[in-house]
Amino acid sequence: MLGGGGLVAANVYASATESWGDGSATTGTGHVLSAGMATIDCPDVGSRLTAVPDAARPDVDRELALLDRQTATAYRQLQQADRTGGQDSGSVDDTIMNPLKEQRTAAIGRISGAIDRAGDPPQGLDDLAACTLRPGDDGAGGGDQATGTAAATVPATPTQGAQQTGAGQGGNGPVVSDYADITSAQPDVPNPPQQADASRGSFTSECGVNANGLFNSDNVIVAPGVSNGAHHFHDYVGNQGNNAFASDDDLAKAGTSCADQGDKSSYYWPVLRLQNGTQERDAGSPGGGTEGNAGRIVTPRQVTLTFEGNPRGKVTAMPRLLRIITGDAKAFVNGPGNANASWSCTGYENRQLKDKYPLCPQGSDVVRTFRFQSCWDGRNIDSANHRTHVAFTGLDGSCPAGFRPIPQLVQRIVYDVRAPSLQDGGRTVPLFAVDSFPEQLHKPVTDHGDFINVFDEDLMGEMVDCINSGRSCGPDGGGSGTTATPTAGSGSGPTAAPGDGTTAQPGGDTSASASAPGAEPRTDATTTPGRTGEQPRPTGQSHTGGQPRATREAHPAKETHAAERDHAQPTATQQDRPSASASPAASAEAPRPTRPAQATRSAETIASASAAATAAGQVPPAAAQPQGTQGALAETGSHLWPAALGTLLALSGLVMLVRARRLRY
Repeated sequence: MLGGGGLVAANVYASATESWGDGSATTGTGHVLSAGMATIDCPDVGSRLTAVPDAARPDVDRELALLDRQTATAYRQLQQADRTGGQDSGSVDDTIMNPLKEQRTAAIGRISGAIDRAGDPPQGLDDLAACTLRPGDDGAGGGDQATGTAAATVPATPTQGAQQTGAGQGGNGPVVSDYADITSAQPDVPNPPQQADASRGSFTSECGVNANGLFNSDNVIVAPGVSNGAHHFHDYVGNQGNNAFASDDDLAKAGTSCADQGDKSSYYWPVLRLQNGTQERDAGSPGGGTEGNAGRIVTPRQVTLTFEGNPRGKVTAMPRLLRIITGDAKAFVNGPGNANASWSCTGYENRQLKDKYPLCPQGSDVVRTFRFQSCWDGRNIDSANHRTHVAFTGLDGSCPAGFRPIPQLVQRIVYDVRAPSLQDGGRTVPLFAVDSFPEQLHKPVTDHGDFINVFDEDLMGEMVDCINSGRSCGPDGGGSGTTATPTAGSGSGPTAAPGDGTTAQPGGDTSASASAPGAEPRTDATTTPGRTGEQPRPTGQSHTGGQPRATREAHPAKETHAAERDHAQPTATQQDRPSASASPAASAEAPRPTRPAQATRSAETIASASAAATAAGQVPPAAAQPQGTQGALAETGSHLWPAALGTLLALSGLVMLVRARRLRY
């Protein structure tokens, strides 16, 4: 009886204390992380370097990557201190902050020395060595600390304590105040009117949704030659050879996921994850779970890559191998100066959130939009801080003095994810967030996109001609020379109301199931667009069947109603990919006012990466594996068999005791 009772008590206690995957990370001793963890704010040395001689670039890039690694290490030490009960400020200074300053001083000295040997040394870098300890968001609402705005935030209820607001599955965010109701956001200011000489056309490149799962935590633009230079994972579409060690020749020779093989450009951005307790293949890898980037990686439902014109004049061709970064991966501590995040929902794309993740209503999907710089200095394909060689247009659409307009890349990435259940910290419906540097706390303001132009010259010429002549072109159309329609979210033209399924976007992929009434089929890098049930096409094979590029023209792809997709069966493309077992958290999701209850689409997990990607040092995706910490009812019941056995033992002991007492008397 005692043994059975002990087994019951031990098992029930263990099940009751399992993490729900809502970010309330626990240690072996059960100490719960605080919701508003402090973070480390270090001055960004790289952004201060506006001129670095070519001879010094390798040494400088290596030391800048080392500075990021030092900050990430110090932040993990700070997390560990919090897990073990915290330390006083003097202890943190002695064990973390002062050693970090010494390490940064040495690295900055080597940067100055490398530049000094090749040219004039920069001034004032020594002042950037010291970092500060910055209080974290309390998670209960209010403005983002990076921008100081509080528009459309979700107020905390009295029941939302520290554990409910959570600290993210990786222990470093997001928190409740990182989300906002999109219907409460103010509409954007319309774009400047187009002048008579405006370049009104557009060119769409179709490159899939990274269904083949090409990821790594490198960044060949910012940290060439350094593994894990980004400290977070990226989705890659287009060029299939992008990693930290890729040379210009490697990029030129690599395959491409784009429909038109003349586009070998590399388009990449931080992955979006559901913090539902799923353990991806990178759970124990640098850039992944070891740096707080945890949960299931979500494959985009749609990726649209559109190049647009200039409202005041004609555009010129982009130079080959031009590098552009838009947004700032460190905007939470750097401030909003270079931030360029835009979050919205389908049907509401005239409302863009800059420092909040959107809470989308029923029938609406999450949208990330990146509008890249569209003015070029006419000389450089990159710059020391990766910014000063390109610029944004002014409010009137004009480029700064000395810059010329080039086609503007607009990346639109759509995800079929539900608005998280903030009232319980994501227990019922999991939180979603982008990967980030660990000390950036997964803030939405840190979202960013990267682009390397590897168009062949002929195709770039066709793009420029198409945009300047006012046509809408791409890999799908028939060359009728129609006038381009404005891109949704550009501020021109009406936006369809949610639920009517008619929001139009130029080109791009659609991912609605073929079985959904009225839905368009999903397309990606492995299937021919607009046709379901076909055999997979090898990555890199043209969609166009050899049609002349000059006669191809894009036709808008209609958005499909999200409610139809939610209950649709997987398409042939989805069935071709390995799927994971459903997340236990998904099975326990309860209805909420803004969207019908539905199972998480766990069948759309990332497929295994190709052998070529593995050989290049990229971490292949894995079938999602439950961590056993979701706390859903079915999951908890499956782990309570020891308690059931203990109950039987206890009852058997009781029966034997009663019978023994009867025999005695």
